[in-house]
Formats: sequence, C-alpha cells, structure tokens
Amino acid sequence: MPSGSSMRFRFIAAVLFVVSLVGPSYGAEPSATAATPPILPKQFAGWQIQGASVASKDVNSADPTNAALLKEYGFTDFESATYKSDDGRTLKVRAARFADASGAFGAYSFYLQPEMAREEIGDQGASLNQRVLFYRGHIVVDAVFSQLTVMSPAGLRELSGVLPRPSGNAGNLPPILAFMPHHGYSANTEKYAEGPLALHAIDSPIPANLVDFSASPEVALGQYSTPSGAATLMLIEYPTPALAAEHLRRIDAARNAAQPEPGAAAENLGPFFDKRTGPIVAIVAGPLSQSDARTLLGAVNWDASVTWNENTYFDKKNNIANLLVNIIILCIIVGALSLAAGVAFGGARVLLRRFFPGPVFGHADQTEFISLDLAEAPAEGSRTGLSGQDKSSKSS
Repeated sequence: MPSGSSMRFRFIAAVLFVVSLVGPSYGAEPSATAATPPILPKQFAGWQIQGASVASKDVNSADPTNAALLKEYGFTDFESATYKSDDGRTLKVRAARFADASGAFGAYSFYLQPEMAREEIGDQGASLNQRVLFYRGHIVVDAVFSQLTVMSPAGLRELSGVLPRPSGNAGNLPPILAFMPHHGYSANTEKYAEGPLALHAIDSPIPANLVDFSASPEVALGQYSTPSGAATLMLIEYPTPALAAEHLRRIDAARNAAQPEPGAAAENLGPFFDKRTGPIVAIVAGPLSQSDARTLLGAVNWDASVTWNENTYFDKKNNIANLLVNIIILCIIVGALSLAAGVAFGGARVLLRRFFPGPVFGHADQTEFISLDLAEAPAEGSRTGLSGQDKSSKSS
C-alpha cells in the first residue's frame, strides 16, 4: 500500500497536469503569445513567389517620404514580394499593415488619386494602368503588374481573400464615413484623418489647431460638385455633442475675427459655411453660393444609434436572471435524478427480494427482533407474596 507522502505526490502531479492542459485556455492572451502572421502568401491564383519576401517593422521601408504620416495612421509592419506566373509575367506587391481598419482606410485614401478607375477588389480598390491599389481589413496593398490580362483583377481578389484579417472592433471603419452624402460626390476624393499631419495632407479648409486633435476627433473630407461650383465638405466628429458645440464656437470666432488665432494661417480661413448636428461639425468651403452651401450642409444629419463599443457585462455569463434560471434548472435536474435513483433503488430491492428471498437479499415479511424481557416484577406483588408466606408460617 503506498505511503501518505507518495499519495500526496501523485495528487500534486495530477493537479499540475490538469492545469497545464487547461491553463492556455484561461488567463493567457493568444495575441501575446502567438507570433504575428505574415502578410503575403507564398502563392495565389497561379502566382508563385520568387525568392523570399522582405518584411520590416520600420515605417521607412514602406514609404520614407510619408513615414510620419503612415505612423500617424497606426502603421505596424510592412512586407514586399515579387511573384511570377507560368507565362513569365511578374507582379510586385507591397503591403502595409495598420493597427485597425480606420488607419488602413486613411492610408488608402491618401494614396488614392481622382484619375484612378474603381475596382471591385478587397474592401475598396482602384487602378491606373498596371498599378492596382486596394485595402482589405487593416492591410493596404499596392500591386504593379508587368503586363495586364483580363484575369489580373481576379488574381488580386484571391490575394485579398487570403490576407490576415483584424479581430473585433479593429475591423470596423470609422462611423463618420456613413454621414458623407452621396449626391454630387466626386469619385476618389474621400479622405480620412486621425491627426494633424493627415489633416494637412488632405488640404483641410481649417487648420489643425481649430480641429483640436487633443479632443480625439475623426475627420472625413470629400469633394462635391454644385450648381455654383466645386465645394469641399469636411466633417469633424467629436466624442460628445457638447465638445462639438464648443469647437464650433471656436471655429466661428476664428472666422469672424479680424486676425486668426495664434498659430492659424490666414489663408486656411477662407470663406466657408458650417453647422453642427449631434457630435458632428460640418464645414463647406469653396466658391459656391450660400444656398448651395446650405443644401450641401442639409444633407448631413446625425441620427443617434446604439453601438456596442464597450463590454456592458450583460451577457449570458454575467446576467443574474440567467443565473437564477440556471439554478432552478439545476435543482429540477438534481431532484429528477434523486427521484429516479430512489425509484431505481427501491425497484431493484423489490426484485432482489422476489428472486432471492434468502437471508442475503431478502428477509421474512415480519422481521424478528431479539427481546431481552428485562421488565421487573411489581414491588407490591413482592411484598404481598412475602406477607402471605409469613401468615402461613404463623398459622402452622
């Protein structure tokens, strides 16, 4: 028989084994332990990679001229590769990955040119001659063919399908893009900014100090055609309507002032029209009439909607009502199992007594008890008997 210390050792070893199996599922973040997957595949749609791809986390490897801008959009890493098809054509692919889809869209809109043709590749795509630009999730891809064929777009669609995808809210586009009007929009002119560098790059009608990126706004900008001329529509979404109202007052004060605020260039404060709708400040600038400006501004209307951006802890695991229902169900199940066990035990005992009426599995109908019969004789009876003996002895 094993000793007590040996049993304790075996128990501890068993616990450690179970913890080693269960541990990776609880408490450990998969993203913290798993390596970042590569961006580009080895092959796709008949294209075979030539040599090894070049990967780097240095933003200068992606675009040394606009490195700071890409960093502002949330650049994380870059990978480039050259592919070759069976017919000898080559394809050079450059892919940049960002922290989320918002940054990828911002970078895509920065590189997008108005003369590009729209392509149904990835989430959005465009092409110009042999160059194709598209983004998928949080990855922007710039591909250049040595020679185009009718199947070139299909090959890039297959490439976009095998690219890594972001998880959770990182795959969502900025909500402000949904408020950009469609009527009169000039193709490929939509831009998105998350910081002052991008704002300057997209030719904002107002400077960055009036937008105030310390308040965490998001900016979308697009070009529109109106009866009186071309116009620039700029939407600035702040976290709350109160912040939007405060910044609209600052923008109006800077426009109406004889001199702009310190740090604001005078040429950036040309004539424009603005309004606020919910947390969004809408600005229209350009050589257009007041009526056309009001019409364009009227197409921007914020409507409150509920989005689950944060965990409310009101799921099945944390809902107290769901817990009570589960407790009741558990009680019913335990009660049913107890009743079934009792019936099974009683039925088995009856059957055993019927088929095995012996002393092992069964007993007689009237169970016999051992009786010691320890009752004492009445005290008076004792004395009576004694007195009777005395009387008989006297009479004799």
